[in-house]
Amino acid sequence: MASGMIPFLVLQLNKDNYGNWSIRMKALLGLQDAWEIVEKGYTEPQDKVALSQAQRDTLKDARKKDMKVFTFIYQALDESMFEKVACATASKEAWEILQNSHKGVEKRNGEKLNVTRVIEKILRSLASKFDYIAVAIEESKDLDSMSVDQLMGSLQAHEERLKKKVKEEPLEQALQTKLTLNEGEGRFDSRSQRGRGRGQDQGRTAFYKEKRRQSSFFT
Repeated sequence: MASGMIPFLVLQLNKDNYGNWSIRMKALLGLQDAWEIVEKGYTEPQDKVALSQAQRDTLKDARKKDMKVFTFIYQALDESMFEKVACATASKEAWEILQNSHKGVEKRNGEKLNVTRVIEKILRSLASKFDYIAVAIEESKDLDSMSVDQLMGSLQAHEERLKKKVKEEPLEQALQTKLTLNEGEGRFDSRSQRGRGRGQDQGRTAFYKEKRRQSSFFT
């Protein structure tokens, strides 16, 4: 390594770190006096023969900076990402390809964060009757992968179960009351039958006693 050269550790670009990667790359390319070539690009002249010496020197410097940017960018890419920029003819074009391909990811990540916050707010604002389902959702599901529609579906299903339970309880109470009344009537009828049976037996006994008394009187 030549004296005075500083080794640079190029951050590897992945689907989740484009924001941090682009900031570090801008700083690195700025240190190399190469960021301007990414921002503004350069144009290859059609007639190089007609260029003055100063113009040729400027073109040579621009090409050198462009290749330097390519070198740093290539070091930060894996095979799949390299394929996206392999056909780029200028570093500005390669940078824009990477930028555009990761804008959607950043937007989706931002939306996912916002959805998670909305879900958390909904769970915190629920009525007490939803306490059980709210705790269950927080403990058993990954809120980052849950949509608002899925949350609302779970809450609606829980509410339907609550309504069904409320409807079933009065019916069960009515059935229990009817059974209790029937049992009471059965006990009453049983006592009545036993009472009537004892009365009939007592009447027959008295009749026979009177008959025997009258027979003994005449004998």
